[in-house]
Amino acid sequence: MSTPTPITALARRWRLEIDMSATKDGSDWQLVPGITEFSPAAEPNIEDSSSYDSEGWAENTKTGQSWELGVTINRKINDTVKTYHPTHEAFRLASFAFGSASEVHVRYFDRNGLPEAYEGTALVTWAPSGGEYTALDQVEMTLTGTGPLLPITNPVA
Repeated sequence: MSTPTPITALARRWRLEIDMSATKDGSDWQLVPGITEFSPAAEPNIEDSSSYDSEGWAENTKTGQSWELGVTINRKINDTVKTYHPTHEAFRLASFAFGSASEVHVRYFDRNGLPEAYEGTALVTWAPSGGEYTALDQVEMTLTGTGPLLPITNPVA
């Protein structure tokens, strides 16, 4: 039996969902449609912890961690009832709110069932792209983590 040839994963493998439940308890996960760009980042804060004891070698200590998602969406509408997609509206409204109303509970994972999957709470920056008369209505969102980004079991695994 031969070993399968590895293939390269595609960037579009990510799926983003927002918890639309009133209590943000993860009971109402809904797809965020229309994503055209998705850039996750989880950067550690590294501090130099070198001392004379390290005999000239640098030592470093991780003292914190932050996370962020850069997401661009094509804005979805229902033109018969004049409403935007409910998940898009949840992000837009959170971007204008304060306190707990400014936080969104999100998760993202590999839509093909591979093990990468994460969940956390974030603040929203909402920036419509604008454009020429032929452009689509796109919004650039930055989801800035507030609290931990937790590895979870992929819901589609």
